[in-house]
Amino acid sequence: MDTRPDDPLIEAFLDAAWAERGLSANTLDAYRRDLRKLAAFLRQRSGGTAGLQAAGRDALLAFLAAQVQSGLSPRTVTRHLSGIRQFYRWLVRERRLDEDPSALIDSPRVGRGLPKALTEDQVERLLAAPDCDTPLGLRDRAMLELMYATGLRVSELVGLQQASMNLERGVVRVLGKGGKERLVPLGDEARSWMQRYLADSRPVLAGGAVPAEVFITARRAGMTRQSFWHRVKAHARTAGIGTSISPHGLRHSFATHLLNHGADLRVVQLLLGHSDLSTTQIYTHIAREGLKRLHQQHHPRG
Repeated sequence: MDTRPDDPLIEAFLDAAWAERGLSANTLDAYRRDLRKLAAFLRQRSGGTAGLQAAGRDALLAFLAAQVQSGLSPRTVTRHLSGIRQFYRWLVRERRLDEDPSALIDSPRVGRGLPKALTEDQVERLLAAPDCDTPLGLRDRAMLELMYATGLRVSELVGLQQASMNLERGVVRVLGKGGKERLVPLGDEARSWMQRYLADSRPVLAGGAVPAEVFITARRAGMTRQSFWHRVKAHARTAGIGTSISPHGLRHSFATHLLNHGADLRVVQLLLGHSDLSTTQIYTHIAREGLKRLHQQHHPRG
């Protein structure tokens, strides 16, 4: 499409953006492409009579809608809108335009990305990574086992208090988001590792102190989210899965693996402490993908 009538205006904006904000060549090229596409759309829509400076809010909305209808993702359309907003703000600052037609346009809602879950083999390798002959290694193994067994959030895990644990009954009382309390079963494996940690490792780390937190550092203080994440990354590297882990990787894996093995979605919702079932449903997409891969690999007609 012919885009030349608005090119001088676009180039003036790009020169200003480079001089004032130091934008990269890639960003400037993206802005140029997006603005040329908009200019061509506006001229086609108006029969060749309207350019960028004549665009109103409705015309910009029509352009964005056309991008969505053409199959572009909300994230890409949001990028288009970002450049368009910068352009019209510049026109107003330069007094080439009285009002910014993009000012009252909301960005398209960008869907939440699917959480990254580990495979069951990766989980086993991660759990086996800490050196359990050391107090810190045994603590880390217990934390990883507990997180995978219960699906706790990192903040819930490091915030666990001694009074929250009931190993005899095999449950942990968790204070979640919004002060909501829930009881989560541990499972035999996690309970066994917790018993070992509390009997053999925690007294050494506490050194006579009586901290309220279940998981403590060598300084006799409770673990922080940052210190836990640092330890997880180190163990992930040892296990050879350094690029596959996220702070909530074991929580995501807990939910996904439960669904893969036939757990009811509402039960998983209760275990995760989600107030809204739609938050839990995001894991069904991952579970379905995993089941499809298993079917393709193992079914004779997969």
